[in-house]
Amino acid sequence: MTSPSYPASHPFSTVRDVLRHAVSRFNQAQLSFGHGTANAYDEAAYLVLHTLHLPLDLLDPFLDARLTAEEIDAVLTVIERRATERVPAAYITQEAWMHGYRFRVDERVIVPRSFIGELLQDGLQPYVEDPEEVSAVLELCTGSGCLAILAAHAFPNADIDAVDLSPGALEVATLNVTDYELDERIALFEGDLFTPLPERRYDVIIANPPYVNATSMQTLPAEYRHEPDMALAGGADGMDVVRRIVSNARNWLTDEGVLVVEIGNERANVEAVFGGLNLVWLSTSAGDDNVFLLQQCDLPG
Repeated sequence: MTSPSYPASHPFSTVRDVLRHAVSRFNQAQLSFGHGTANAYDEAAYLVLHTLHLPLDLLDPFLDARLTAEEIDAVLTVIERRATERVPAAYITQEAWMHGYRFRVDERVIVPRSFIGELLQDGLQPYVEDPEEVSAVLELCTGSGCLAILAAHAFPNADIDAVDLSPGALEVATLNVTDYELDERIALFEGDLFTPLPERRYDVIIANPPYVNATSMQTLPAEYRHEPDMALAGGADGMDVVRRIVSNARNWLTDEGVLVVEIGNERANVEAVFGGLNLVWLSTSAGDDNVFLLQQCDLPG
């Protein structure tokens, strides 16, 4: 994309100037957020700091720093791309941050975001008694590999298997696993859910699968339309992939094992399908409706 056409006398000279312009431009364009930031200001600050190669957590010291003409052009180009193409910021910067971890991303994967990541920070306690005793973890629908990497840190003595149907997604996941020097602990498998796995049992299975129902898919903001459909669309009620995970997970868990599944805003559909099971809804920063847990003994099979 070429640089936006601004007159030579444009009023931008400092970081504060381009930041203010970005917030105004994003609000004017009525952008949607949710790929790492929640509002126009936070997104503008992230994109400005990233483009200027400044620390992402240090805005104030640089607000009145004067920018070169080249820097101004670079920032304005990024701002205009975000506003006109409605592309997620992570695809512009080729990175995403989740719970303090940086991941490489591009259009082959959805932008990392998961409430399971929050839960892994505590090692899924109290549902996992001792995270250090977990020896095997499986992540289904791994995408960029972000949750597999967080799981490797949450369960320091565990080997992690991670599966995805998309070869492109696994290429991205491979880069992230290598960045964190976890090639010896995380094994990536291409295939459909449990199909490509060697026969074994896991202490923990986690999944952030496609779960958006068909009606909601039709009304997704433009930003989400840039992400792979196969990573979002969950069928008529959003439960197509979730059904298959729940119906098969028992055979892959240890006797004390747990299955943890993220389902976004689909709790009503989960309870319509699995209401007869002993679902445990886990508390996250978004409430108690986004992630459920099932013990191995409570799974069908």
